[in-house]
Amino acid sequence: MSPLYTRHKRTTLAIATAVAAGALLTTGLTTGASASPAGPAATPLAAAPTALSTAARTSLLQKAQAGAAETAQHIGLGAKEKLVAKDVVKDVDGTLHTRYERTYAGLPVLGGDLIVHTAKSGRTEGVTKANKAVLKASLKPQVSAAKAEKQAVSAARTLGSAKTTADGARKVIWAGSGKPVLAYETVVGGLQDDGTPNQLHVVTDAATGKKLFEYQGIENATGTGKSLYSGTVGLNTNLSGSTFQLYDTSRGGHKTYNLARGTSGTGTLFTDADNVWGTGAASSSPTDQTAAADATYGAQETWDFYKSTFSRNGIKNNGVGAYSRVHYGNAYKNAFWNDSCFCMTYGDGSGNTHPLTSLDVAGHEMSHGVTANTAGLNYSGESGGLNEATSDIFGTGVEFFAGNASDTGDYLIGEEIDYNGNGTPLRYLDKPSKDGNSADYWSSGVGNLNVHHSSGVGNHFFYLLAEGSGSKTINGVTYNSPTYNGSTVTGIGRAKALQIWYKALTTYMTSTTNYKAARTATLNAASALYGSTSTEYKAVAAAWSAVNVA
Repeated sequence: MSPLYTRHKRTTLAIATAVAAGALLTTGLTTGASASPAGPAATPLAAAPTALSTAARTSLLQKAQAGAAETAQHIGLGAKEKLVAKDVVKDVDGTLHTRYERTYAGLPVLGGDLIVHTAKSGRTEGVTKANKAVLKASLKPQVSAAKAEKQAVSAARTLGSAKTTADGARKVIWAGSGKPVLAYETVVGGLQDDGTPNQLHVVTDAATGKKLFEYQGIENATGTGKSLYSGTVGLNTNLSGSTFQLYDTSRGGHKTYNLARGTSGTGTLFTDADNVWGTGAASSSPTDQTAAADATYGAQETWDFYKSTFSRNGIKNNGVGAYSRVHYGNAYKNAFWNDSCFCMTYGDGSGNTHPLTSLDVAGHEMSHGVTANTAGLNYSGESGGLNEATSDIFGTGVEFFAGNASDTGDYLIGEEIDYNGNGTPLRYLDKPSKDGNSADYWSSGVGNLNVHHSSGVGNHFFYLLAEGSGSKTINGVTYNSPTYNGSTVTGIGRAKALQIWYKALTTYMTSTTNYKAARTATLNAASALYGSTSTEYKAVAAAWSAVNVA
């Protein structure tokens, strides 16, 4: 799970070394490593994803799983390794990109995920691996599970966790960096230091007891809705008897619940007699419908954005909607995505009158769900920064897509919620350092920053790719984006930039992708979509160089 914002004190969660070692690798089966797909330039947009019905997607995954043993052998995995089909993307030209997780002697392999790229003819064109190391590890632990669990709980308490509990440690193979080893994974519950639910994953070497990695699993952001941030909007609701419900059957069954200041459970489904939701004004009441109207509208627009822009049928691409919870806690200044409950949760902010339910925040939080169900970017180090950048990028995409006159599209994050209390946004994509913490450019220490600040490198890259460098005014907002190398970057437009980032995320990025590997992934995506000699491909390279990722 990841909150929308995390205070700087949590930078200890970042373990850059583990991520940096797990660079994305695209390997041809016969030609070895390659920075871009082999063969001639692709026909523009032939490599764009095509819409899959739930039945078609299920059929492809079942077929992939049925042939998993043969696939494992074909791509050179060992006898103890097995593949578990997780996701599949089909391009317009018939190419399949099947994402697998791995097991070794029956144990889950963390950092062992890979993507097999298969042409329409059935020929395997390449494999993208999270880690290229040969998978071979001892299966005899030298440290007890109890000791690993105790260490994990201690680590959580060090980070300020309250009501800290753990439910045992499971054996895994850690392949997130370096040589794969037998390890324990412990998930610690309770609450983080600001009241956000805790789901700290701690990986411990089963031979030495050394902590190998840790990351936070909480990813922190028709009726009439009178919303606080987006004006009066249409909401798809459901009539049950004589009562209307915030239940959208047209978008996977999304529902909006009221936690009424609670911090656990699903809450109570919002209902109403006249199908008019909220007042359009801020309220500190724990039964207020206005925040619910914003959250429901955000879920609606995010679903439509992914469907219209990428032919993606919901967060998991399976036609099933998530659900939203509002009025979490007391004056809780955050929002978060939790993949365990498959839900978004929103606090009411300062004084319980500034709910974190704006359109870009809603798009941000649900995009964490998309990342969790595609690349699965680890929420720590550089991969954690990319995870956050992905949510900022697609949250921005949602805001532009909605075309709402009350909250026009911009390259600012959280500008409506007044998180800082002075009217300034949480983050800026054109020059991330304007927030006082985020990085404009890559450096060797960027992975040590809080993930909401290391995301600046990815956010800046995306802005440059979409809009270019220098001064520009869009929808009344003036931007002035610098470059590390003093170059002038010409943007290719937001629509193409979004397609490239989405294809990179769903087709070429893995759990351990860092910024160098993200450059490779987006170049691969641009090559597949527009050709390796295209203006778009060259723009991707130029934008990365402009943020010092060369």
